[in-house]
Amino acid sequence: MATLSVAAILAENARRRPDKEALVEGDLRLTFAEVWRRARARAGALAGLDVRPGDRVALMAPNTADFPVAYYAAAAAGAVVVPVHLLLSAAEVEHVLRDSGATLLLCHPAQAGTGAAAARETGVRMITLGEEFDKLAADAEPLPSYVTRNADDPAVVFYTSGTTGVPKGAVLSHFNLVMNATVNAFDANDIRPDDVALGALPLFHAFGQTVSLNSTWRAGATLVLLPRFDAARAVELMVKEGVNTFHGVPTMFVALAAAAAGAAVLPELRVCISGGASLPVAVLERFEEAFRAKIYEGYGLSETSPAAAVNQPVFGARPGTIGHPLWGVDVEIARAEVEGAVELLPPGELGEVVVRGHNVFSGYLGRPEATAEALVDGWFRTGDLGTKDEDGFLRIVDRKKDVIIRGGYNVYPREVEEVLLRHPGIAQVAVIGLPDELHGEEVCAVVVRAPGTTADAAVADAGDVTEWSKRHLGRHKYPRRVEFADELPLGPSMKVLKRELRVRYTDH
Repeated sequence: MATLSVAAILAENARRRPDKEALVEGDLRLTFAEVWRRARARAGALAGLDVRPGDRVALMAPNTADFPVAYYAAAAAGAVVVPVHLLLSAAEVEHVLRDSGATLLLCHPAQAGTGAAAARETGVRMITLGEEFDKLAADAEPLPSYVTRNADDPAVVFYTSGTTGVPKGAVLSHFNLVMNATVNAFDANDIRPDDVALGALPLFHAFGQTVSLNSTWRAGATLVLLPRFDAARAVELMVKEGVNTFHGVPTMFVALAAAAAGAAVLPELRVCISGGASLPVAVLERFEEAFRAKIYEGYGLSETSPAAAVNQPVFGARPGTIGHPLWGVDVEIARAEVEGAVELLPPGELGEVVVRGHNVFSGYLGRPEATAEALVDGWFRTGDLGTKDEDGFLRIVDRKKDVIIRGGYNVYPREVEEVLLRHPGIAQVAVIGLPDELHGEEVCAVVVRAPGTTADAAVADAGDVTEWSKRHLGRHKYPRRVEFADELPLGPSMKVLKRELRVRYTDH
């Protein structure tokens, strides 16, 4: 059986270029040898906490040095990392801990309130990153190297909501992640050891984790972390650190293009990659004009490690497309209405985007039915609709399901609707995404008030709904916009016609 570990990405750098700067966060500067030493000490601490190979360790931290150190420590110990989205509520974190079967939660002090509440409810042990974890590492015997894993063993479980609104764990193997990092670094892009990348994308997210962290280090390049994205601060930091590589979601490119006008000096960017949501061509043009740098837009999902297709220098970039499939990956268009089989369509036809290759996940943790629906005839069905032209350029047209992508984060309407329907003053609700210049899409709730509700249960106004939602939903999910209707438009099968609502409330 072939053996492989994500931990090798860091371990090999420590061996090949020990004194090369690996990680910069504020005043902290660490070489590959230093990061690997810290990771091995913490892997020793995890072994001391009885973490065994294959055990699942949840990790909840912002983009500080603590994240990559803990991530590689868990990988070195042979554990499976379960990254936790920082915008989740305590109840949502609880679901991730319980569903993943995590035995330990490594939590940053900034998230300790939410993390501790979820850990208490699930009986999972929590260790705080920083002082507590450092002390355990200082007292532990560092692991001499990483624990060997089989290439197909799970390495990371990413939680992604399905249409049911219940987040499912997408299981990615060491092979999936190492291959995706390698192909991103050396085939899709030409990443060089003297490159410096800005790590502004959340590392708990597949895009930030694979493209910013693992691909950058796979090439032996330097990662500069920015714990909270602010465009003016990002421009300043990129100039100061000589950053030439930027990965972002469209909202970040919007903000950077706006910030460029007020900046005295701009960084000289060689590689810019956009993903997470579709990039409006107008934004691409504004950014490229301001920074004199080309954006390569790509596409992926948690289930595809995540990168599946991207505009690549070798094929040329075409704005408004997601370019070509990654090296060793097939991305095709299949007949969307055929459920049990994958029937590929000729160029130019609209259908469901399907992916196969080394990047496709092992399946959803503990959910064989959902896995069987997603993996058909060796292809992963993305649920996205798109086309492929005669030149092989792929384009995403729409989503089969009504997922809202707000600022690069997926928001699942049904999940929001179920929470809103618990409000005693709401009888019916439909949640839709409306075009938004800053976030790409904004979450809008169309509410039908409950008849004859008492004054204290009544919905007074839009502000009341938003305030109530804030208490029950992650920060990226609650509706910023609320509209009231006497009734919701229904189709023949009594389903709410969301497309009608989108037309009604767009530019309203």
